[in-house]
Amino acid sequence: MKWSLQELNKKKDIGVPIQVELDLKESLLKRDAEILDISKISVTGNISVGRSEYIMSYNMQYTITLPSSRSLTPVELPISLMVDEVFQTKEAFEENKDEEGVDEIIVIEGQTISLDESVEDNILLAIPLKVLTPEEESSTDLPTGTFWKVVSEADYEVSADEEDDTTIDPRLAKLQELLNNSDES
Repeated sequence: MKWSLQELNKKKDIGVPIQVELDLKESLLKRDAEILDISKISVTGNISVGRSEYIMSYNMQYTITLPSSRSLTPVELPISLMVDEVFQTKEAFEENKDEEGVDEIIVIEGQTISLDESVEDNILLAIPLKVLTPEEESSTDLPTGTFWKVVSEADYEVSADEEDDTTIDPRLAKLQELLNNSDES
C-alpha cells in the first residue's frame, strides 16, 4: 500500500486513516531466513501531514513463528507494536538537517510513502534475540551433551572462583613445592 505525496498534501487538514490487513509473508521470508512463518498483519492508524514532514502512526498486530534459541523448536509469538515514523522529502531534510532529531527522520526516495516497507522493516527490527518455548521458559534445566553443557553466567562465575582457589599454575608448581618444604623445616 502506497500513497503519493501529492495525494497526502491534498488531505493535509484531515489526514489519511489506515485500516488494512497485509500479507507480507513471502517478502519477509525472503528477507530473513530465521522467520518460519508469519500471519497476516493487522494495521490501524493514520498519516498526517505537517509543515514539512509526513507522520505515519500505526499499531500492528501479528503472530510470528521463530525457532527457539535453545532447541530450534518452532515458537509462535503474538506481537503488537506501536510505530511512529517521520518522513521528509530530500529538499526538506536538507533545509532542516542541522536541527535536533534528524537521526529519526526517514528521507523519502521518489514521490511515494510505502506502508508495506515500513511494516516489514519494523517487524524485522522487532524480532527478539531470545525465543523460548513455554517449557523452556519454565524449566531451569539448560541443554547438555556429551562433553559439554550450557551454564548460567552466575554458575560460571562460581565455578571459576572455585577453580581459581584450587588450581595452581603449572609454571608455579615448583615454587609451591619450595614453600611446602620450607613450612616443614
